[in-house]
Order: sequence, then C-alpha cells, then structure tokens
Amino acid sequence: MTIEHLENMSGGEFVIQENGNRAAEMAYTNAGADKIIIAHTFVEDVFRGEHIGSDLVKAGVEFARENNLKIIPLCPFAKAEFERHDEYSDVLAD
Repeated sequence: MTIEHLENMSGGEFVIQENGNRAAEMAYTNAGADKIIIAHTFVEDVFRGEHIGSDLVKAGVEFARENNLKIIPLCPFAKAEFERHDEYSDVLAD
C-alpha cells in the first residue's frame, strides 16, 4: 500500500487508498511556521492489525524531519506511537 500526502492551507493528511477507497488516514494541522499537530488517525476495521496506522505516523515523522518541523501528537494513537518509538523524539515538540 502506498501512502499519499495531501496538503492544504491549514495542514494536510497522509492517506492510504485500497481499491479506490480510503483505507486509512492521519490528519494534521499547521501550528505556526515550525510545528504540526497530529489531530486524527483512522484505519478501517478490515485493515487493523496490519500496522498501517504506525506507517502513517512514520510518514508524518519523515515529513517533519524533511521540513524541519516539530510534531505535537494530540491524537491518542499518534501519542502512543511517540511513546513507543524513542527514535521519534527529535521531532517531538517540547
């Protein structure tokens, strides 16, 4: 499955499509010039347990690194991913 990054003026989302349908998404909003807030992560029931949500958070972390951004993980799932992955600490906002 391929992760697609869609951006808009207030933020964006990372999306996984399966057979033309949205299988999973992680939405974020911009928080100033140097931060993003992960506000929402969703995976369709049929895809749960396949680590798709983790892949979306990882894509967000890579995006933050590439763009010199920090992440505020308000979404409970994203917050748990940051707690599980010490290697994401470089993009975690204070």
